[in-house]
Amino acid sequence: MAGNSFGTLFRLTTFGESHGAAIGGIIDGCPAGLALDAVAVQEELDRRKPGQSALTTQRKESDTVEWLSGIFEGRTTGAPIGFVLRNSDARSTDYDHLKTAFRPSHADFTYGAKYGHRDHRGGGRASARETACRVVAGAVARQLITSAGIEVSAYVERVHDIEVPFAPRFFERAEVDRSPTRCPHTQTAEAMAQRIQEMRKAGDTVGGTVTLVARGIPAGIGEPVFDKFQAVLAHALWSLPAVKSMEIGSGLTGTSMRGSDHNDAWTTDDEGAPRTTSNHSGGVQGGITNGEELVVRLGFKPVSTLMQDQATIDVDGNGVKLQGKGRHDPCVLPRAVPIVEAMALLVLADQWLINRTAKLT
Repeated sequence: MAGNSFGTLFRLTTFGESHGAAIGGIIDGCPAGLALDAVAVQEELDRRKPGQSALTTQRKESDTVEWLSGIFEGRTTGAPIGFVLRNSDARSTDYDHLKTAFRPSHADFTYGAKYGHRDHRGGGRASARETACRVVAGAVARQLITSAGIEVSAYVERVHDIEVPFAPRFFERAEVDRSPTRCPHTQTAEAMAQRIQEMRKAGDTVGGTVTLVARGIPAGIGEPVFDKFQAVLAHALWSLPAVKSMEIGSGLTGTSMRGSDHNDAWTTDDEGAPRTTSNHSGGVQGGITNGEELVVRLGFKPVSTLMQDQATIDVDGNGVKLQGKGRHDPCVLPRAVPIVEAMALLVLADQWLINRTAKLT
């Protein structure tokens, strides 16, 4: 199986399955001498782990990261950083009925078509449990680029048809995490929580959007042709489970505007630094960052596992009735927030390191 690594200079490789002994990863290319705050890494994992509220799957995993290599006396050595997260609360028998049946809108059929042999327990490698490894690496990347003044934050903007009443902007983590929905608007968060609970009781699911805003990104990051900044970012974010759309800046709304309204006019700030009077570009122009805030909206589909009976077929093509079983999120959005941040952080750390080789001074 190819495609388990991401990044050029700051590179992550992940391994493991949902119901295997463990999941884990190797971070290669992290510069030596970074004072790694392991507690901060664990805090980021805790934001993603299952069972954290009544709105998420009730699978109980501590997701305690075990560092295996690349760190000595609290600092990175420059060697590959190896880590694992043990699986302790897998209930593989919940998936016995999937040995020969294909769940609608899951990777069951496509994995079977590609490999001819699949791990049906919790989706195996296709499970969103793999994303915990990305959060570990993203937390390391965050600590690396903090020295450059780069900050990244995401929040739930919309659940189903319930949406915040303001344009994208940066929120501190405390504001985002005040509600288990990870929506920083109190009234909207309460309505979102109610809708998610309604879906859980009905055995159904809903999707929505996550907004990510990053600030402090210097101008000049990204390559202008095939590796445009937004192209690399899309590679990262589209690799996340359940993602169905991505917009930067004005996104699809911008396609209905006139160029005279959409263009971001240049000016200077009080210190004489170049700035734009608007940010329809979302911080990226010509595939290179322009120094403004990076603004991204990511759309997630409803979770495919329903606690309802669904019609499907088995490996022999026979029609079967599939019963909804297991422990699953009725809405992936709240737990997706730290994962979205992690992938953006991996891109920013990698591109920041690459950009340091672009010119002599």
